[in-house]
Amino acid sequence: MIKQFFSTNTQSWSLLISRLALGAVILPHGMQKALGAFGGYGLSGTVGFMHGQMGMPVILALMVISAEFLGSIGVILGAGTRFMAFSIALTLGGAMFLGGHVDNGFFMNWFGTQKGEGMEYFILVLGLAISILIGGSGKFSVDNWIAKKLK
Repeated sequence: MIKQFFSTNTQSWSLLISRLALGAVILPHGMQKALGAFGGYGLSGTVGFMHGQMGMPVILALMVISAEFLGSIGVILGAGTRFMAFSIALTLGGAMFLGGHVDNGFFMNWFGTQKGEGMEYFILVLGLAISILIGGSGKFSVDNWIAKKLK
């Protein structure tokens, strides 16, 4: 079971590209929440908002932040890639449905003319995460190195 968790197509450039794209897009969001980078509120501010304003349990808020911050780093490195991709998919899927994005339609709010952001961004993130979840990490990953050591 451990071997299957780390297994991947070691020659897949498409999985590598998908992995790097997903990590590069999610990491800044995680950095906002965990570190306060890019105008974010940092860990305490984000947990305070998620718990106080949204009513989310503190442990769940910490899991969301971890999925976006640590999960994206894991995906970029290809370390525990399937688990990290699953955690990102679960987090962003939850945000899409529970955050009202489905109710706002398909398109992002490019021109400021709708109530909020639509779900197109989330569909792309879910597509990348699920592809990585199924296929593994691809070339140049920690998972590849681990899988070779397990053989």
